[in-house]
Amino acid sequence: MTTLQSGDAAPHFNSIDQDGKKVSLEDYLKQNWLVIYFYPHDMTPTCTVQACNLRDGWNDLEKAGVTVLGVSEDSEKKHQKFIDKHNLPFPLLADTTHEVMKAYQVWGPKKFMGRISDATHRTTFIIDKTGIIRHVIHPVKSKKHTEEIVEVINELDKT
Repeated sequence: MTTLQSGDAAPHFNSIDQDGKKVSLEDYLKQNWLVIYFYPHDMTPTCTVQACNLRDGWNDLEKAGVTVLGVSEDSEKKHQKFIDKHNLPFPLLADTTHEVMKAYQVWGPKKFMGRISDATHRTTFIIDKTGIIRHVIHPVKSKKHTEEIVEVINELDKT
């Protein structure tokens, strides 16, 4: 759904994390790589598989110089429960108003079980330290998401 692509500036955002702390894109720039992954909901099967895959591959992500942010429309409280239940080592942003999702063009019409409604399109953005999108992963392979990210970053590091 997103028209953002490699070479585009990452949209600025202001949001809050699971602790209610205000965060923005600029808080995470100047690091090697920022991965922002958008997912539909905490505690759902595919979203849990994706988050746990990132957790299980955390050492590989850290070695690749990656900072991870998850974003969904769930509340801070629900995010904290998700983090606690699955021991997630990265923050989750509560985008209850869909502002961040709209900025990244991942909120919109989606068909699910024969019905069309606005929802989150599972998408991951890999952003460099200058705020430029270097790669967009869509569709995402939830069971192999860490591999997808590390493979892309290893290729980008060669250039």
